[in-house]
Amino acid sequence: MLDIWSWICELPDSEEWNESDSPPVFELASSGPSRDDSTRTIQLKAERTAGSNTDMLVTFTVCIQGFHPLKAQKTLWVSDTCPLSSEKPFLPLLLQLLQEIISRSPTAHVTRCPRSQLQNLKPDPVSWIMDSHSPESLSSFFNLVFITRLFWLCACDAPSEVGSFYFQSLLAPNFEALSCTHVPVLRTFLVSVGVDAELCFMRTLGYMLAKWFIVRELGVGLQTLTPAHSNLGFSYATEAHGFWILKGYAPVLGMNLTRSNAQRFHFPVIEAKESLLRYALAHQQLEAVIQLEYLVGFFDGFIQVTTRVDNIRLHVAKLGFNEKDDMDYVEETHFPSRIRVWVGPEVGATYVAGVSLGRSTSNEEKEVETQKIVKGSFGKSKIPSKVKASMRVRTRNWRWDQDVEGNAAIFDVVLHDNMTGIEVATWKAPIDSGGVGGKLRHGLENRNIGANRAFKKTGGLVLAGDEYGEGVSWRLSKEMEGSVLKWRIGGQVWLSNCPNEAKSCYFETRRVEWCDEVDLPLIPGKLGV
Repeated sequence: MLDIWSWICELPDSEEWNESDSPPVFELASSGPSRDDSTRTIQLKAERTAGSNTDMLVTFTVCIQGFHPLKAQKTLWVSDTCPLSSEKPFLPLLLQLLQEIISRSPTAHVTRCPRSQLQNLKPDPVSWIMDSHSPESLSSFFNLVFITRLFWLCACDAPSEVGSFYFQSLLAPNFEALSCTHVPVLRTFLVSVGVDAELCFMRTLGYMLAKWFIVRELGVGLQTLTPAHSNLGFSYATEAHGFWILKGYAPVLGMNLTRSNAQRFHFPVIEAKESLLRYALAHQQLEAVIQLEYLVGFFDGFIQVTTRVDNIRLHVAKLGFNEKDDMDYVEETHFPSRIRVWVGPEVGATYVAGVSLGRSTSNEEKEVETQKIVKGSFGKSKIPSKVKASMRVRTRNWRWDQDVEGNAAIFDVVLHDNMTGIEVATWKAPIDSGGVGGKLRHGLENRNIGANRAFKKTGGLVLAGDEYGEGVSWRLSKEMEGSVLKWRIGGQVWLSNCPNEAKSCYFETRRVEWCDEVDLPLIPGKLGV
């Protein structure tokens, strides 16, 4: 795997680096000689530049060589200058890479709030990250950042031959660098730069992964270079101000496929319209926020920890650069069909006396109408009259349940189809007629319109605590008072897709799972009663 950061840090200092020396070169990717005996390479160079009398500056360049039609070396990118005499000489380089990644973030096809344009990143959080992490951890983060920046250079700003070479010879051998579980610094970075920069960075990463999955599925030789990845995404959990918050990101094609009729409609042997639909669906990313509120109570003989769902916010972002892209399929999107959240003590904890659950809501409501005929008299005449009484009750799409597994409490939310009444996440959609021209029978057409729709106008979902109601509680040993415990928090999200407005019978359900730890401070006066 690449180790670009170590190479950068080992560059000669100002006293050892003579201007007459040839520039140090780090080979990012190379291929053997082609038919015309040329070797294709992508290189990173460090070149000394003139500064003041006391400062020595270094500039980094990304170069390509051996590509058609010009076989000569060509520069794709030049960094800002880095002063080697400063305390953090390569802070400008890392800051520039991050800023360029964020500034080129794809949109999510939604209207932005006024004055929501993200400004330049502040150097202080990035500088603090460089100080607070080991060189090994920082190296993994820098690899992720640099490979992501190279994606824009090679796949978007260079000839197509360079883009294909990037996927096969640079990204494929170093694909583990994009597995965010191996990049602990990324969590610190996202927390420190704020949610706006976080969304931009993760949407850029999601767009790159979407392109990778499309290229891999189209079958251009990449299947043999890299294994199939599932649950490819990133999540992290935090504790702050009485909240446990789990955030997760997952490109749709990186989620586990649980239900599908893809054997009928397999890339690339599908109709042109079906191919365009699948292409649009591939550029989607799940963005989830699971927010639980907790409270600690201190009583004679025990401690009580209570938690409830405050917010579950699920958004399926459509990643692109033009709001007019894929207009024929702008209403076609994956939608949440099941959410499962769990929280509780770490496995094997012996300080828990018991768990108390709230009720599970049936959410089954019916519309009942009764009509009565009342006969009465008014004076000498008998006048029959009718009295009509009606009671209107809604039938909700979602059912909430609570469960327990060991000492962990489970919140389960399941979507049901209004037409069939079955769970959408486990749905095997019936088809009116066979073949590609068949039509799915379901009650989720036009699901993003109407007053009683199950989703937001944009297709996402917000579940609030006042809708869910009751929480759960644990009774802990009094001996744990004054300690800070590690509790586990996790979630599974199922996304489904079936035709909304498009004439198609393709459907699928995918699932992603996240798990992390949060702090539980058992300190009197800190969020206690």
